[in-house]
Amino acid sequence: MARRIDSLGVIEALADAMCLHGIPEHIRCDNGPEMISKALRNWVAKTGRQIQYIAPGSPWENGYCESFNGKLRDECLRQEIFYSLKEDRIVIGLWQKTYNRIRPHSSLGYQPPAPVSYPDLAFRLPRGSGHAVAYQLARSEIPVSSHGRNQPLVTVCRQIDGRGVLPHLAYVPQVSDVPLPALELVPQAPGNVPPCNFHRSELDRGMTTPPPVDLSSCDREPIHILGAVQCFGFLVAVSPDWIVTHASVNAPRWLGRPVEDLLGRPLDAILDGETIHLLRGHLQTLRGPDAVDRIFSLRLVADHPTFDVALHISGNTIVIEAEPSTPEHLNAGNLVRNMVSRLQQTVDFDPLCREAARQMRALTGFDRVMVYRFAPDGSGEVIAEAVRSGLDRYLGLHYPASDIPKQARALYERSWLRIIADVDGPGAAIMPPRNPEGEPLDLSLSTLRTVSPIHLEYLRNMGVAASMSVSILRNGRLWGLFACHHTEPRHISLERRTAAELFGQMFSWILESREREIVAAQEARSREIHTRLMSAMASGGTSLEAMSEFADELSGIVACDGLGLWVNGEITLQGATPTKEEFTGLVRFLNRTAASQVYATDEIGRFHEPGRDFSERAAGILAVPVSRTPRDFLVFFRSEVARTVTWAGNPEKPASLGPNGMRLTPRKSFAAWREVVRGRSLPWSDVEIRTAEALRVTLLEVILRLTDSAERERREAQERQELLIAELNHRVRNILNLIRGVVTQSRAHADDPAAFVEVVGSRIQALARAHDQVTSGNWGPGSLRDLILLEAGAYLGAKADRVKLSGTDVLLDPQAFTTLALVVHELMTNSAKYGALCDSTGLVKVRWERDAFDHLVLHWCESGGPAVQAPARRGFGTTLIERSIPYELKGEAEVRYELSGLRARFTVPPAFVRAAQPREVRPIDREHIATIRLEGTVLVVEDNMIIALEAEEVLTALGATSVDMASSVREALRLIEAAPPDRALLDVNLGSETSVAVARKLADLGIPYAFTTGYGESFKIPPDLGTVPVIKKPYDADALRRAFVAAAL
Repeated sequence: MARRIDSLGVIEALADAMCLHGIPEHIRCDNGPEMISKALRNWVAKTGRQIQYIAPGSPWENGYCESFNGKLRDECLRQEIFYSLKEDRIVIGLWQKTYNRIRPHSSLGYQPPAPVSYPDLAFRLPRGSGHAVAYQLARSEIPVSSHGRNQPLVTVCRQIDGRGVLPHLAYVPQVSDVPLPALELVPQAPGNVPPCNFHRSELDRGMTTPPPVDLSSCDREPIHILGAVQCFGFLVAVSPDWIVTHASVNAPRWLGRPVEDLLGRPLDAILDGETIHLLRGHLQTLRGPDAVDRIFSLRLVADHPTFDVALHISGNTIVIEAEPSTPEHLNAGNLVRNMVSRLQQTVDFDPLCREAARQMRALTGFDRVMVYRFAPDGSGEVIAEAVRSGLDRYLGLHYPASDIPKQARALYERSWLRIIADVDGPGAAIMPPRNPEGEPLDLSLSTLRTVSPIHLEYLRNMGVAASMSVSILRNGRLWGLFACHHTEPRHISLERRTAAELFGQMFSWILESREREIVAAQEARSREIHTRLMSAMASGGTSLEAMSEFADELSGIVACDGLGLWVNGEITLQGATPTKEEFTGLVRFLNRTAASQVYATDEIGRFHEPGRDFSERAAGILAVPVSRTPRDFLVFFRSEVARTVTWAGNPEKPASLGPNGMRLTPRKSFAAWREVVRGRSLPWSDVEIRTAEALRVTLLEVILRLTDSAERERREAQERQELLIAELNHRVRNILNLIRGVVTQSRAHADDPAAFVEVVGSRIQALARAHDQVTSGNWGPGSLRDLILLEAGAYLGAKADRVKLSGTDVLLDPQAFTTLALVVHELMTNSAKYGALCDSTGLVKVRWERDAFDHLVLHWCESGGPAVQAPARRGFGTTLIERSIPYELKGEAEVRYELSGLRARFTVPPAFVRAAQPREVRPIDREHIATIRLEGTVLVVEDNMIIALEAEEVLTALGATSVDMASSVREALRLIEAAPPDRALLDVNLGSETSVAVARKLADLGIPYAFTTGYGESFKIPPDLGTVPVIKKPYDADALRRAFVAAAL
């Protein structure tokens, strides 16, 4: 065996020898190093052959090399540090003379035991007293095949009696029918058998059959502690006090000192002081557990070439890696900025990835650069590629998860860049292999770390001589890789690799930004549909059983081929779904899932065996639980999508044992291999699952509302009935009082009973017609045009066409409608009796409009009739015409008796008037508005002092006598109570409050006002305030003038 060989090397060497020559008759080896003992133990268990221990070829050198073993330092040397080989030999020599007498087996200077074999576990070992006993298995000659098959496999066992030391066990059952030979006990002299350092917990593990080799074997390989670096650079590791603890065996090539002269020395005794100062400064800038800093063109030793240095921290160790500088004068910042600008010119996802691959290849010079995206199961696909002509293309090929195992993907998340300069290049071991605590150096963040032999063989099979990988992360998780391949060994400088890493980080950021834009658009659409669904279901108390009416909306939220609904045992299915019987079984399965979570799978047959029968119709399900006990479900279904996946070689190729022992041999063929995937649907995206979760919350709200809907509806029905009775009682009393007043007032002015009956009857009929109109719309507003036409037609009959109407129709609130009904009735009656309509030539023109203050102004003009004179006495009808609108509606009434005909003008406040249809914007008489001057006091309610001062200046320029300012509702109400203003300007938002309370106070006092706001069209005026002018910020004098005109100033 070669010196300084590790356990993996032992296994590989034994495997290679057995493949070439068959099982050996004897195994001869130095039993000192602990890992080699374990390797031998495993292999002897499989061969049943004899072990012959030998002394080290060079005990002194062997002892020195192993002096850093943790047990030696802890138990023997008590943390002593050797500063020379001579001192080392003296101390170890003294130790050998004393320690061998106490514990004969150790890492140093043991006496080699006689050749021994070990018996099967079936034989019970007798226990001696106070001395070591070994047992030799005398075996008859058994024929062996060249591959070592059909051999009886026996157990290796070591035991030290009297000390409680447990045996080594590595048990493999016998695999042939060949009987084991008889056992012969051969006692050995005390001290010839090494004691065992084997823990009891390994007994059970050793007595089981070794696990089969499968794809998970790749996941167990410790690729971060391989103990070597690539030879284009070297590694030196130091402790927190800057003492060298590790060095690669190729460090002397550049530092000019042997490895044994490096270990244990302060780093400042090896490198220049200025260099140490610079390294310490860069170490201070490291932030985060995975931070790596780089220094370019650094001179480590005087009169030596410069190096590019990478610096990071591994546990409590500072790791320094260096490689000779390559003067490129590369401006990485400008270079990457230009590369990124090209990426930003792309619009869609696929062109973005293609351009990124092209830019990375231009930067690194590799023959092939691929953008490789991982799937949730760890497999990957080449989605973009830039390749030299003459090479096969890998675009569109899939690779199984075992090609890049779990631990490799974890390292890609921690370290952005990984390079293999030469797959056949020799590695440089790191000395010592383990620290004093027995732990190897963690090289997870190392830029020079060597590579697993499995991966190197994998690359060779692909025809790759050099490779580099740059991670692509999304939200800190591995999304994909830039995978760079070259057909010849290729090393690029650390500076260029740093530029590639920076480009990878920028691409990750752009990719994440693009994906966020896509997700935001999808979520916005989902929220919009979600809101419509919520409104539709909540407004009318829609039951879940009727949810099928919303199938289109639900399919708009989550793309699906079918919907299923289970509510209280009732089933509703729509689209491509399982049958009702199959759906019932599926619901029972779903009831076993988490109650408060959405359940999603694209392969229901994998988890629910009956699901295989309907996978063609519904292979994927997204189940939304919408109640707790018992659970109801809304289930989205997706049909099977039989798709062809093209793999780079057969991913299911059977495992085989390679020359490196019990592990997988990478496949040698990467030719396109097509697989048809059935029983699966398109996967549910993260956005769709989040949308379904939001829908679950919405439906839960509806469920909670529907749960007590019956009780609430009964309570509300009772309240409505009581309210209706009270309202009916109130209205009946009002109507009776009104009729009583009409009768009483009419009787006072009646000349005879017949006239009295006619007058009273006509007035009551007018009221009835008015009530018919307002009650037909649930006591809503009525049309002014309809009111006038109805009165004209009811009273005038054929003469109704002599009443000419003009004006845009408006709606009157019920209170104003009944009042105007009586006024119009009296006007129509008087005109027919005494005015223009009493003969055959007269006309009545009725015109109305909204004035600048939004009041309704109604003009009544009679012409062509007999000469008109003012009445000698004022009857009840005249009283109604002149006083009802001012008294009941706070409006105005003006009546003039001219010889040519009656003239009347009525003004109804805007609170009683509504537009009958969307009102067109009327042109504003700007010349008239410009002449309007504001007078009196104006109250400005504004929380921003600068805006308030500007408003004060504008209002003063418009003629305001004084301007009072308030920044809060409380202050504004105080000013109003002290001295009510003539008009007011209110900012809607006052920080933590709004000015609506001030507006209500002004409305109660009849003080006109206008709102100002920066919210634009999004500001909604509370309905109880009616129509209020709103000025958008920023505003000017003209805007204020128009607003105050509109506010009826």
